[in-house]
Amino acid sequence: MKKLQNYKSMIVLLGAIILGGIVGLIWGEGASVLSPFGDLFLNMLLIVVVPLIFLTITSSIYKMKQPKRIGKILVTTFIVFLFTSVVAVLVGVVSTYSFKLVDTKNGEQIKESLILDGEDAADKAELNVLERTVEAVSVNDFAKLLSRDNMIALIVVSILVGIAMSMSKEKAEPFFNFIESSTDVLMNFIKIIMYYAPIGLACYFAAMVGTFGGMIAVGYLKTFIIYLVTSIFFYFVIYTLFAYISAGKLGVKRFWNNIIPSTLTSLATCSSAASMPVNIECTKKIGVSDDIAETTVSLGTSFHKDGSVLGSVFKIMFLVYLFNGMGDISILKIMGIALVATLLVTAVPVGGGTISEMLIITMLGYPVAALPILTIIATIIDSPATVLNVVGDSASAMLTNRFVDGKNWLKKEKHS
Repeated sequence: MKKLQNYKSMIVLLGAIILGGIVGLIWGEGASVLSPFGDLFLNMLLIVVVPLIFLTITSSIYKMKQPKRIGKILVTTFIVFLFTSVVAVLVGVVSTYSFKLVDTKNGEQIKESLILDGEDAADKAELNVLERTVEAVSVNDFAKLLSRDNMIALIVVSILVGIAMSMSKEKAEPFFNFIESSTDVLMNFIKIIMYYAPIGLACYFAAMVGTFGGMIAVGYLKTFIIYLVTSIFFYFVIYTLFAYISAGKLGVKRFWNNIIPSTLTSLATCSSAASMPVNIECTKKIGVSDDIAETTVSLGTSFHKDGSVLGSVFKIMFLVYLFNGMGDISILKIMGIALVATLLVTAVPVGGGTISEMLIITMLGYPVAALPILTIIATIIDSPATVLNVVGDSASAMLTNRFVDGKNWLKKEKHS
């Protein structure tokens, strides 16, 4: 029953989305009358984005403490995390480039229908690379930071405020307490919003399917199937390859002899954090040294998410195919956005998914009203993504041990 309870929210959301799709297919364009109920959910989501970014990122930066580990382990772990994330992006690009996630004949019409009242649709003047960079990471008025149009600048300021708080040491404690209190209130506010989420998403999806036809519903089904197949490939093939690189055939054998409890726990709880204790124990049983297992898995739970990186590629490609196809976006841009949108917010303890999805939309230049589209994708791929997030930490720990202690690290452990 407890395991079922962990899936309750996802099951309810999936049920609501399916019901909305059925209503849209049956009712057709008449389902557009439900659009205001979907817009209400969207509006409530959008008003929490700015405070969510500032509060969570600032507090995360301030609370970071240097782990009591040797520098070599930390540097190697970071490099391994970056390497495996790039592999996840490459696999995601190949999967979504080979199979069109959603087929649409009127992408521009869909995009225009999602533009909110008051959104700035004017073309900006041509800027050089440096000017674009400055415009992206900074604003010339504090009030502009409170706009979702300046997401990257807000993240930069949030990081700098967190660093400034660390420099202030104990004098920053009152401000930190205020932030913690505000975050708790905001989380409860979001909890209230999520009570309405099944109704909001059902109406949003019904109106979309009713207006643009069943191709949207088919696109979600195709996205889930392709993501699931890709996840299975990543789980069995890529992680076997990582285990082999780390310690040859013995590494593969030890990995598969010990990784099943982590897999089942992540599948049952759908939570990387809840799976961490079991995952650390499994990683140690593989033969990874205690200091590396504890450091890599602990840091990985926050900073390393293969499934989420893979999911970011799917979200990007779904929007690209939905709106305008591959005509005006390069593979390198897709890879860059996926890495930035995932790795930049992985340390955020709550709300990181929403921030990541807003970053994707912002960097692609699409209307913010597309946020529920990505929320639906995040919901349907949640289970396999969590498995990859968790198991990927164990595989990364093996690679880290290989480069820290040499190629015979597992044989040394076996005979010690």
